[in-house]
Amino acid sequence: MMGNEWIVLGMIAGFLGLMLIGIPVAIALAVSGFVAGYLGFGPMLFNLMPARLYGVVSNYTLLAIPLFVFMGVMLEKSRVAEDMLDTIGKAMGGLKGGMGLAIVLVGVLMGASTGIVGATVVTVGLLTLPTLMRRGYAPSVACGTICASGTLGQIIPPSLVLILLSDIMGESVGTLFAAALIPGLALAGIYAAYIILLGMAKPELMPAIPANERALIDRAELRRKLLKDVLPPVLLVVAVLGSIVGGVAAPTEAASMGALGAILIAAGFGRLNWRLMKESMHGTLTITAMVFFILLCAQPFALSFRGLGGEDMVHALFEWVPGGELGAILFLMLLLFVLGFFLEWIEISYIALPMFLPVFMNYGTDMVWLAILIAMNLQMSFLTPPFGWALFFLKGVAPPGVTTRDIYVGVLPFVVLQAVAVALIFFFPGIATWLPKAIGW
Repeated sequence: MMGNEWIVLGMIAGFLGLMLIGIPVAIALAVSGFVAGYLGFGPMLFNLMPARLYGVVSNYTLLAIPLFVFMGVMLEKSRVAEDMLDTIGKAMGGLKGGMGLAIVLVGVLMGASTGIVGATVVTVGLLTLPTLMRRGYAPSVACGTICASGTLGQIIPPSLVLILLSDIMGESVGTLFAAALIPGLALAGIYAAYIILLGMAKPELMPAIPANERALIDRAELRRKLLKDVLPPVLLVVAVLGSIVGGVAAPTEAASMGALGAILIAAGFGRLNWRLMKESMHGTLTITAMVFFILLCAQPFALSFRGLGGEDMVHALFEWVPGGELGAILFLMLLLFVLGFFLEWIEISYIALPMFLPVFMNYGTDMVWLAILIAMNLQMSFLTPPFGWALFFLKGVAPPGVTTRDIYVGVLPFVVLQAVAVALIFFFPGIATWLPKAIGW
């Protein structure tokens, strides 16, 4: 047994070492997992692997991933999201911080339609950051608002994080979607309240659109554009999520209707053509291939870890943590937060979580509550300097005048707000568990 423990520790060290020298995460996972597995199991490893790999590629629930990705990419490439942002921005422009509020609202809608943080941050950053700078917004405020709003797709259904967590934690996708809905909207509400208060306290940081410019906007035309640009995506999101949460359709079925709905919306805007379909399918293929490649490469690592007694080592580690179940959850949250600096959420979900979940199953922890805590925690790691992925996404598309310091300073208040939201769910689990129970999941 001692030999197996050393193999497990060597596998983890080898994985981290390969990453540090620049090897892609998926390859590092596969290589360290296969080497450790061969040392521990011998040639039998190759008899165990096919069933694991087949289980991933034939998982019916995971078929929802490419369909939801296609829905989001189609709405992005067809510039439906761009029109929606422009219209909402004009509608809220009279408020101090109105453009910031518009970005939060669009973050909610894009999160509910794409579920892809990188796409949302890049799209909103490209479309709004130059405009916000031109209108006198402080660079740090503008950058923080964009990054925070862009990461809402991590928690607001149909989030890819929630789909994978449902598979890992043995809960239905509909249950996690229902559980995440109130926390996600509450977090967006916290962001909006902060922006309103900041606009009232320091209007010079986020000025309203000048009155003479607002006077040039035709109110009737603005109402028409709200109906034309905003209503169709909202109805699509409500129909897709409502059918899943209400139990009318399975996630994969609802995702297929969402993909079809995105095509119809693009056609209704007069933008559906072969080039758009080609770009949307290429974007979908790229993102989906990345996700499934990491899932497949994670299998030898996970198999070797469990087969060589890694779970027993984790149990022993958690026995050192004081505070019982709640202490173990706090330790897990801290660990995942730190891992989020270095790893993508997919690797964390399929490598770290399976190591720790048996501990909480023994405690009898509510897996739905734990899943939402984990999703919110992973979302927070996207925002946290210096390694938050959302910060890198925005820096890549920011105008030359925006510095890395502007981005880092801007996100710090939102990281604090995110931590407050995680604490609220920790101390009041009903925020996450009420809706699934209310609808009978």
